[in-house]
Amino acid sequence: MAAARCLRKTWNYPMAFRGLATVIPKVSQVDNSSDFLGKIPHRQHPGILHLKNVRLPSELVEVAQFLVTESSMRNLEQQTKALTNYLWSRKRPLEAADLRRKAHELEQKFREKKNATGPLDEEAEAKLQKKVLDALRKSTYHWEELKYTEELSFIYMAARMDGVFAAVTRAFHEIQKRVSDFEPRTLLDFGSGTGAVTWAAHGIWGKSINEYMNIDSSASMLALAERLMKGISEDKNLCIPGVYFRQFLPVSPKVKFDLVVSAFSLNELQSYAQRVETVQTLWRKTGGFLVLVENGTKEGHQMLMEARDLILKGTDEVVHDPTEPSVFAPCPHHLPCPRLSPDRILPCNFTQTYFPLPFSWNPPKKEEKFSYLILRRGSGELEQPWPRITKPVLCRTRHVHVHLCCPDGSLQHAVITSKKHSRDIYRCARNCECGDRLPVLNLDSEPDSGEERGDMNEDHS
Repeated sequence: MAAARCLRKTWNYPMAFRGLATVIPKVSQVDNSSDFLGKIPHRQHPGILHLKNVRLPSELVEVAQFLVTESSMRNLEQQTKALTNYLWSRKRPLEAADLRRKAHELEQKFREKKNATGPLDEEAEAKLQKKVLDALRKSTYHWEELKYTEELSFIYMAARMDGVFAAVTRAFHEIQKRVSDFEPRTLLDFGSGTGAVTWAAHGIWGKSINEYMNIDSSASMLALAERLMKGISEDKNLCIPGVYFRQFLPVSPKVKFDLVVSAFSLNELQSYAQRVETVQTLWRKTGGFLVLVENGTKEGHQMLMEARDLILKGTDEVVHDPTEPSVFAPCPHHLPCPRLSPDRILPCNFTQTYFPLPFSWNPPKKEEKFSYLILRRGSGELEQPWPRITKPVLCRTRHVHVHLCCPDGSLQHAVITSKKHSRDIYRCARNCECGDRLPVLNLDSEPDSGEERGDMNEDHS
């Protein structure tokens, strides 16, 4: 017990945590110091965060189905699949400096092949430059800005609204469960699209939120989101009161919101500089929690880690709120992400099952693979330093395999048994899924060598 209390006091200091784990590897692995179970059954332990199946609000499903039925758009099924695939495989725009560096490397490579150490004549130089440009075109991702016209906004609604709702609902659910007294009164949604974030927030905190600010640069998308909130009757009143639609963020830094969200929007920005400016602006406007959600790909995860480092390092020149930022989820630490290894980058992603919109081409259930980041105002010292489960849990006879991202910034593979780790932690582990937190303070484990052989969650696109 004394060792557990010592661990709890020092969890903000990762190197100390690692040292204690080495010196006293056989202390009680269960966080009994906080009576984490009480009378709660193992299948409902406080580390459980996953949701079984997310269902969209019936009013939203009804109006979306009505709009698709009344639409004269051809090949909607093919267009929704094409847009979904395109958005999933989309990469960040290449920076000008990176493009110049890549061109220089190709030029040096071609010169070496020709053994051209000195200057070339005019004709040979022209041929070399053309060869470099051709190679750049073939090997460089061509990012293009998406113009969400009325037609593309409609396709996006049919293709992505339900998946966005499922991912955001999962992120909101974690805040609600871990901070039950958090009752936001205002919400800001940057890149609001079809308004899925507003619907998800209303389903969880509808009794407390009285202002939903939806920001999207596309007037067509805002019009569609408003149409979806009016229901089939299309009367003047929205289904959710207090919803506002704007094309630009509020200018004043004094205007803050309890809950600020950006879901699948960072990759719509044209450069790293724009992402930096946007993330800093969103953090300035955050009074409680900032929730960022992106595709569960390497690109999506890396954009979230960019935002994480940016806010934790406090690079904003003008500090309007000195309150210390902290990572709420999914990372159990403030150290560099162990999945961003120089040798091999792996995405940190999770899945959420949901009932999709009832269109003829949709299956009864679908899964949304996403990456997310939740930051909060305040140090978060009262939070338990429980590790996050990063892969599907493998339940075997009398033992369980779990892969963990730990408070010391490492990835660990633990084999949990009732005899070695206690019945409580064994039963808790058997009821966990990927994305849950395992209620342990110190667990005998080994470095996750499985990361080298391959990851079940890795994106191969």
